[in-house]
Amino acid sequence: QVQLVESGGGSVQAGGSLRVSCAISGYTHTLYGMAWFRQAAGKEREGVAGVDSDGNTIYADSVKGRFTISKDNAKYTLYLEMNNLKAEDTAMYYCAVADRSTGDFCFAGTKFNYWGQGTQVTVSS
Repeated sequence: QVQLVESGGGSVQAGGSLRVSCAISGYTHTLYGMAWFRQAAGKEREGVAGVDSDGNTIYADSVKGRFTISKDNAKYTLYLEMNNLKAEDTAMYYCAVADRSTGDFCFAGTKFNYWGQGTQVTVSS
């Protein structure tokens, strides 16, 4: 059974930084892609950052230059470094993984079939 457990969320003032982590267990093969999504209260879930098995990364325009996604393959851990946080970054952050390719790696087209329970990030202005 694949399990994803996020950690590292919290409260920070605008302009501050946080790093969230996602520990992946129960999977022994190379994952096709991993990503971070977020959902703010009253809004739809959106893709934030993703990385495929070749190390190619994708980012939402709203976080480019501020967020960095990385992974530790040996530890099966995914990270999201968030800098210069803004109030609009406040949301529940979820990690997700895709175990196979369904086409180009992207937030909407890739089938992310495992999800974590989320970690809350709150940015006060």
